[in-house]
Amino acid sequence: MSKIKKKPVVSSSAISELDIKFTKIVQFSGWLFLLGLLGFLVGWLILDNILNIINLELDAVEFTIIIFTGTNSAISFALASKIKNNRDKKKQYFLDWLLGEFIFCMLAVFTIAAYQW
Repeated sequence: MSKIKKKPVVSSSAISELDIKFTKIVQFSGWLFLLGLLGFLVGWLILDNILNIINLELDAVEFTIIIFTGTNSAISFALASKIKNNRDKKKQYFLDWLLGEFIFCMLAVFTIAAYQW
């Protein structure tokens, strides 16, 4: 055993109810994006591969939906964990998240527009 005693980690401030609600809202948005992605993929699997009702191909629109929902889900979960670990910088993290989402969405729109053109 080590002779060095570890100091207990003490949080600098009490966690407010608003902070907990904010973190849960961000996590909920991550779950919604993930469920949207899984719903799309399961629907695609059932309708195309199992039942052979429709013939779906991986076009630019379907690829964009998959990439957009998967990435947004991951980013929302990352934001929730970042805010949970450091509640002092939650405003900065949230604004960075909004800016990142805006840039990501604009790049996705312009990429699909260039591909379709």
